[in-house]
Amino acid sequence: MNIKSVLLALLVVLIWGVNFSVIKVGLETLPPILFSGLRFFIVALPAVFFIPRPKVKLWQLFAVGLSLGVIKFSLLFIAMQDDASAGIASLLLQSQVIFTIALSALLLKEHITLPQRIGLAVAFVGFGLFFVTSTGSATLTGVAMIVAAGFFWAIANMVMKQMPGVNLMHFMVWVSLIPPLPLFALSYWFESHQPLALLQATPLSGWISIAYVGYLSTLVAFAIWGWLLNQHTSASVTPFALLIPIVGMAAASIGLGESLSLIEWIGAALIVTGLSLSVLGRRIGRWLGLKTRARPTSAL
Repeated sequence: MNIKSVLLALLVVLIWGVNFSVIKVGLETLPPILFSGLRFFIVALPAVFFIPRPKVKLWQLFAVGLSLGVIKFSLLFIAMQDDASAGIASLLLQSQVIFTIALSALLLKEHITLPQRIGLAVAFVGFGLFFVTSTGSATLTGVAMIVAAGFFWAIANMVMKQMPGVNLMHFMVWVSLIPPLPLFALSYWFESHQPLALLQATPLSGWISIAYVGYLSTLVAFAIWGWLLNQHTSASVTPFALLIPIVGMAAASIGLGESLSLIEWIGAALIVTGLSLSVLGRRIGRWLGLKTRARPTSAL
């Protein structure tokens, strides 16, 4: 990758890492499900009138829209409101990497290399620390909800694996048509029967948070990330995502004054190390001369 591509990849990492702190600020002014619905609403409209529909099946749009847009973000935002700090959320959500690798092996029969297996085990221990230890940054409920959000993100990844070459930004715009109505309905039922009053009372910080999460984190970041994947191999681009929880925790520390206990630092170190081995496992295997099987082309 040339310096331009590296800088663009780092820009996306910065946008996505800071995103968690921005969400935390937004959740101080808006209930989580309504916040999530507004985020997808501004992504979809009016962009959907100007961006062509990606060449994917309708069920794929609905599957990703429901698993990623409705379930994953609802779980994440609800957890982040009262049960998890922004920094810990950015870390625990990376459980999606573990679930994606496991589901790929189970459903697509993809081979898991020895370094990946070691990485999965190390990360599993790290995640386990947050489940068995009471921490000041997340409750057990918050940890469980964010890890569950990671699982539904992995489900969406399984669907998207069947769509090679799709334009990520175009896809995200059209996927964003799915979540608003069910999210607004859920918000009306569980959060408030007066959503317009909530919107009228929302301060500028809330609207800035919605704009950041919708426009910058979704449209701009996915456009850049999709361009990078078209210009370079996924093996060159995807490792940059390992920096997201690091940036997320740093941004939360600087911007929100969050801090981690010793046990949380140990858990975070284990998770980041395990994720690194999991994502880079095939490359490490080649370096070590380990035998790997070719990835099968069969679909779900």
